Amino acid sequence: MKALVDQADERTLVEAAQRDPAQFADLYTRNFHVVYAYVARRAATREEAEDVTSEVFHQALANLHRFEWRGVPFAAWLIRIATNRLADRFHKNARETALPPDDELSGSSMNEVEERAALQQLVAGLPDDQRRVIVLRFVQQMSIREIALELQRSEGAIKQLQFRALEKLRAQVEGANG
Repeated sequence: MKALVDQADERTLVEAAQRDPAQFADLYTRNFHVVYAYVARRAATREEAEDVTSEVFHQALANLHRFEWRGVPFAAWLIRIATNRLADRFHKNARETALPPDDELSGSSMNEVEERAALQQLVAGLPDDQRRVIVLRFVQQMSIREIALELQRSEGAIKQLQFRALEKLRAQVEGANG
C-alpha cells in the first residue's frame, strides 16, 4: 500500500514539475542520493561523479516534458540518463587517450592493441541489444539487475542476451583462430 502511495505521490511531483519547472526541486531532493550513489560507483573520481550527477539532473530538467509516466519509478529514468552520460564520457575519454608513438610500443603491447581493436570490431558487429548488454556488463561493469532495470527487461532476458552475445563472440574468435 505504501508503494502505491509513494508512486502516486511521485507521479504528482513529476506532473507538477512538468507544469512548473520550479517544482523540480522536490524530485531532485528525492532522487539525488540514488543517482549520486549509482554514478559514484562507476566514476573514476569524486569530481567526475559530481559532474555527471549534475549533468543528469540538468538533462532531466531540460527534457522533463518528454517524460511519460509508465508506473516505473522516476529514478529509473534518471539512472538511464546517468548511464548514457557515463557512456558518453567513457567514449570521449577513450577517443582522447592517445596511443604512444609506434617506436614506444613493444611487440607484446602492439599485439594487445590489435587484439582489443579486433574485439571492439566484433562487439560492434553484434545485434544492438546484445552489444548494449556487453558494453553495460563488461565496460561499465553493471550488474545483471542494473542492466535489467536500465533496459526495462527481465534479468533472465539480460542473461540470455549476454549468453548469446558471448557465444557469438567466442565462435567468431575461434573461427578467426581456427
